[in-house]
Amino acid sequence: MSYAIDVNILLYASDAASPMHARASAFLRESVSGREVFCLAWLSLMSYMRMATHPAIFERPLTHDEAARNVESLLGAPLCRVLGEEEGFWHRYREVSSEVPTKGNHVPDAHLAALLRQHGVVTLYTHDRDFRKFSFLRAIDPLA
Repeated sequence: MSYAIDVNILLYASDAASPMHARASAFLRESVSGREVFCLAWLSLMSYMRMATHPAIFERPLTHDEAARNVESLLGAPLCRVLGEEEGFWHRYREVSSEVPTKGNHVPDAHLAALLRQHGVVTLYTHDRDFRKFSFLRAIDPLA
């Protein structure tokens, strides 16, 4: 069994000013040292790089190197798997986006949901309630 981790968990774990920081950091530490495969999408990792280094998002944004080292530490975990689009992804995306109204800011959600469906991952740890609308996903908030 495996699960995926959404970008918002990564961001909270990196933002010491966030009230969610301690819980997100603890969750990531458990994931890295756990016995279950955890998945990260390239989409989520690149979003993390964009947002963690952005001064409009973090009061004290990370440098590119700091954010990259955080990503590298996750990628180095023995049970980490990185997910990317494979042949047939567009078909999965169209399926997912036809089941849930998709426009604007919900496009990246549908993208991640389609990617998870393509790889057979049905559990997503996220603080974003919007993922609950995808019937095949079990969206769990580890910060609640």
